Amino acid sequence: MGVMMGLVFTLGAHSTRIVADGWRIAMIGRLGEISWKALFALLSIAGFGLVVWGFGLARQQPLELWWPPFFMRPVAWVLMLFAFMLLAAASVPRNAIKARLHHPMVLRVMVWALAHVRFFCSFLLWSVLSSRAARKRDLASTTIYPAATVFGTVLTTVAGIAAWAVFAFWAHGLLIGIRPVWWRWLGFPPTVVNSWVALADRRYIKHAPLFRIVKKLLVVSACLR
Repeated sequence: MGVMMGLVFTLGAHSTRIVADGWRIAMIGRLGEISWKALFALLSIAGFGLVVWGFGLARQQPLELWWPPFFMRPVAWVLMLFAFMLLAAASVPRNAIKARLHHPMVLRVMVWALAHVRFFCSFLLWSVLSSRAARKRDLASTTIYPAATVFGTVLTTVAGIAAWAVFAFWAHGLLIGIRPVWWRWLGFPPTVVNSWVALADRRYIKHAPLFRIVKKLLVVSACLR
């Protein structure tokens, strides 16, 4: 229930441009841009908190509906590489990816959700609808995007690959508590791999910030029952 409510808050706040863009523009004019962004941020933070809390409750009694085959792991790694390059393209000006695709941030969510489809089907659906709405707005306003430069494209590529490597090898385990198992694909012996994985699981799951947050929320919810 907590996950569902969190998704309603989070995706609902990010869906106003899809289903009610005129109402959104009117509300910004009425409240002011700063007040609107503050309300938007509060709803998003509340939704994220509910998702984390609900996920923690769901992990106590997990129900596996589908487990992807092992060969899908490298596919997910490649998809996440593209996702980080799209993330970089949304921030770096005048790169070829943004000049061609126009909305790399929304496409980044789509690729990320596809790589994590077992968990985030709702985000995949939202990103498809959001991308469609964004293309319609571009056509209606005849938006012209700046031409790409070599420097912007190279910087986007380097930044995306670097961010992907940092997150895949280190930050995912630190923040989420689950570290992708890369070492088998790099040729390390199974005995070494198993010891490293066990050590990583004990270290990262114990100290992951989101894991600690979920643990505290579960303690609080238990006290309120």
